Amino acid sequence: MRTDFFSTLAGAATALCLSVAGAAMAQEPAHGIAMYGDPALPPDFVSLPHANPDAPKGGRIVQGEVGSFDSLNPHILKGRVPWQLRFLNYESLMGRSYGEPFTLYGLLAESVTTDEARSFVEYTIREEARFSDGSPVTAEDVLWSYETLGTVGHPRYVGSWEKVAKAEITGPRSVRFTFSEPDRELALIMGMRPILKKAQWEGIDFAESGIDIIPITTAPYVIDDYEAGRFVSLKRNPDYWGKDIPFMRGQANLDEIRMEFYGDGNVMFEAFKAGELTTMRETNLQKWDTQYDFPAVQRGDVVKSVIPHQRPSGITGLVMNTRRPVFRDWRVREAMIHAFNYEFINQTLNGDTRPRITSYFSNSVLGMRPGPAEGRVRDFLEPFADSLLPGALEGYTLPVSDGSERNRANIRAALVLLEEAGWTVQDGVLKNASGTPFAFEILLQQGANEPQQIVDIYTSALARLGITPTLSIADPAQYKERTQVFDFDMTWYTRGMSLSPGNEQALYWGSEAAETEGSRNWMGVQSPAIDAMIDRLLNSTSQEDFLAATRALDRTLISGRYVIPIWFDPVARLAHAKELRYPSTLPIYGDWLGFQPELWWYEE
Repeated sequence: MRTDFFSTLAGAATALCLSVAGAAMAQEPAHGIAMYGDPALPPDFVSLPHANPDAPKGGRIVQGEVGSFDSLNPHILKGRVPWQLRFLNYESLMGRSYGEPFTLYGLLAESVTTDEARSFVEYTIREEARFSDGSPVTAEDVLWSYETLGTVGHPRYVGSWEKVAKAEITGPRSVRFTFSEPDRELALIMGMRPILKKAQWEGIDFAESGIDIIPITTAPYVIDDYEAGRFVSLKRNPDYWGKDIPFMRGQANLDEIRMEFYGDGNVMFEAFKAGELTTMRETNLQKWDTQYDFPAVQRGDVVKSVIPHQRPSGITGLVMNTRRPVFRDWRVREAMIHAFNYEFINQTLNGDTRPRITSYFSNSVLGMRPGPAEGRVRDFLEPFADSLLPGALEGYTLPVSDGSERNRANIRAALVLLEEAGWTVQDGVLKNASGTPFAFEILLQQGANEPQQIVDIYTSALARLGITPTLSIADPAQYKERTQVFDFDMTWYTRGMSLSPGNEQALYWGSEAAETEGSRNWMGVQSPAIDAMIDRLLNSTSQEDFLAATRALDRTLISGRYVIPIWFDPVARLAHAKELRYPSTLPIYGDWLGFQPELWWYEE
């Protein structure tokens, strides 16, 4: 599968030439759209390559989540929502094929039309598309959904909507979006917005909706029952309109998807052992190796499955909020990274078996290459040389310890960096010239067991620098409230990266997002170089420029020293009831959105 993806990228220049030569054809309605070249699947494809079109229907899956919820609307900033609802309870005009990065196929839309410059995109809605109440999906529903989400919806929808110069109905079942600025990804992004039923929301404040409105959607699953903070049950709609379209064959096989909520991860694990849950995704390797030997596993009633993937590592670790004075100096952040004894922590918690995240796109072709920046990567970064931090052009690597608990060499290096930044150890406490102690808070969410284990070891190391941080544990509601308004010094941070990075990068680390509450730019970075690299990858017309822009972006992020990275897994570990099955052909994304429960089925 890796070979298929990279051969697609390698042939992008050829495909681009073909698309230029056939510009007139590019303006004809098509069954799918790709960022570069053409979709891999033909118009008459039977199913997605990683779906089992012969999968039986029936059965149920019961998933567990730590936390609670007080809303069923995943498209607004207010409230806590079961995160799966955004993906399981709604459909969009186009759907992603997780075997092909940057490619979409028709879902609610039967066709998509754009021009060579991607200055507009037009979708034609399938005549048979229906909401769960049986009413047809209309162009008015689509237009209302886009405008509502783009104006009062979650911030993730606002950026792309602001780039729409005109949104119009062009036929009985067609809508067109004309863009106000160059952004080649917009023709794909606009196909991925959830479609809502306009009539259901008339007279209702969409931005304030909560637990009392069960949405009417087009998806194969509808909310059948729920109890706020306790569980949500989704039942497969027997009259689902799209069960026979190629994109959905082999998907939505289970009759029920149930989500149970727990206040603590340990309680959730015990519920799985007791058979109350039928699947468990385990991220702690040591726990996987030592605690998944309970009777149901020994009997074979529970199966342990390892799912490989080829997606970027993303970034996971402790993020430092540069809005706070204590972390504005890059030398302080570098010192915090030196004090983090990764090798000792990895040995203690994992038996030294998990690879470290070395950059935001490591483990993929999109990741920066070691050593100095070269070629087009250097060309893209050179104009910003004066504002780049050390390592962006020269090459940056994370410090490595000798594996001992004391980590002497890196602690000495951290002290030198802190002294350069104006901090020295005075009477055993790190202070500045005016005698103010170096102090900060580490915020963690209740029930986050692995992060707390890591922080416990880390704080012991910080004591050798004369630093005693405050550890605060917040319940899920408090944690979300504080992180949405960036009310923290340091906290746990995870951002998954895809093989098709695009506009979401501006929400993650764009300058504007740094000042937008609810954005994912938790570190508060505002960098002209980062903004420029995001713009370049959005508007690249060739594989070479796209790869160079992404690798340049990767360099600016990792050399910014915003996050203390931990490990990643090149595999996912899922324990599940033996009756739950998945296809033998795996998407290159592995266990990602669109995998479990969408592709799974139940078989006695």
